[in-house]
Amino acid sequence: MEGIQMSPGSERERIIFECRGLYKSYGTTVALQDVNLRIASGGIVGLLGPNGSGKSTLIKLAMGMLQPTLGNIFVDGTRPSPRTKAMTAYLPDSNFLPDWMRVEQVLRYIADFFPDFRRDRAEAMLSRLGIGLRQRMRALSKGNKEKVGLIVTMARNAQLYILDEPIAGVDPAARDFILDIIFSQKPQGSTILLCTHLIADIEPVLTHAVFLSKGQVVLDRSVQEIHEQEGKTLDAMFREVFRW
Repeated sequence: MEGIQMSPGSERERIIFECRGLYKSYGTTVALQDVNLRIASGGIVGLLGPNGSGKSTLIKLAMGMLQPTLGNIFVDGTRPSPRTKAMTAYLPDSNFLPDWMRVEQVLRYIADFFPDFRRDRAEAMLSRLGIGLRQRMRALSKGNKEKVGLIVTMARNAQLYILDEPIAGVDPAARDFILDIIFSQKPQGSTILLCTHLIADIEPVLTHAVFLSKGQVVLDRSVQEIHEQEGKTLDAMFREVFRW
């Protein structure tokens, strides 16, 4: 399917995330090629594609964990730097919290790094889950560890939230809780970039969708536009674009 390039907003809107002619290769393997993308602030954007499409590479470039081979990537008009990291809350696709810590220590640990962390917000979400502050991370189930990671990420007052596969490998009830946290805890005016291949589960919360295929943007449209103009769900559109 031919790439569809559509701006998510007008020039007057604040562009929170942008790629210009972005390439990333690992030796002879090309992970991203000629990615041009502009994401306006304020929505919940799905960065969608099958495994190996380049989603995680794009996220790591945004976080400054990797450097582009060619082209540029910007967060709020600035290349990845300490300033952009301070305004970005990042949830990686694997547990990033030390197992030996108690939950209360995790909260202090995050607060030490990020002045915008709201401990009261985190404690309220943990209480709702029934996770005690004195519990050690190693004693929690895999699903609850992932929820703690999401909670401390969403408890920040960030401008951009980047969530890498937040619902992968969890049961349907846990997915509902995670999506509720993502939707209800998003500060007004902030942006969420949600990376996943589980389209049907996240479609209800998305405002915009970006499809990546073999390192290229093949679709960049609002979810409402897809529903109204194509007469399809986002999940159906995804299956059409990525039909084998």
